[in-house]
Amino acid sequence: MEYAIQTNSLDLWYGTFQALYKVDLNIREGMITSLIGPSGCGKSTLLRSINRINERLGYVRIQGSIEVLGQNIYDPEVELVQVRKQVGMVFQRPNPLPISIRDNILFSHRLHAKGGGNVSKGKPDEIVEESLRQVLLWDKVKDRLKRKATELSLEEQQKLCIARLLPVKPVVLLMDEPCSALDPKGTEAMEELICAASCPPLAPTHPPLAHTAPRSSRSGARTPAAQQQVL
Repeated sequence: MEYAIQTNSLDLWYGTFQALYKVDLNIREGMITSLIGPSGCGKSTLLRSINRINERLGYVRIQGSIEVLGQNIYDPEVELVQVRKQVGMVFQRPNPLPISIRDNILFSHRLHAKGGGNVSKGKPDEIVEESLRQVLLWDKVKDRLKRKATELSLEEQQKLCIARLLPVKPVVLLMDEPCSALDPKGTEAMEELICAASCPPLAPTHPPLAHTAPRSSRSGARTPAAQQQVL
């Protein structure tokens, strides 16, 4: 069986405080997976380790390994920019760049295209439209693509944050409680989007099941599959 993500005896410390203890986790490829656990149990820490965001903090120390499609992302030869391309991340609160909607979509595509990476082909306008259509946002913003992305509603901003990942074709999409800042209607729209995603996400939630987990389980017929991991 092929795994998208594997962790082996993963330990993580913030200074002298140990946040993760010997985490062994196998996430199957092509599935929507929820991490379930109470606040402070390490769900976000684990996600940020898979994206290598934690290492921005000089006092974080990691032991063990994390493999994405069989490659240890902490190997010295691995380029950080390639990790961030392959492993996309959406945070609890949307964080669009303070530039136009159009430029938000094209920002990472331009960055990785210069390096010769595997990115979406086509003209910029085609890439923008395709990405926004995939997150069900095109019809709402097609006439205001030059407006600042920060002027969008929270739901629209979160969809945009997903859309801007799509042109660089991530193999894994991490979502850290992507619906926590949304109202019930926005949450339902986001869950529908996650179920239709071409890149199945790994998302944490708190009990009782909320955000992505219920829709994933209710809508299994429309998704590759769903699995849950309890931390």
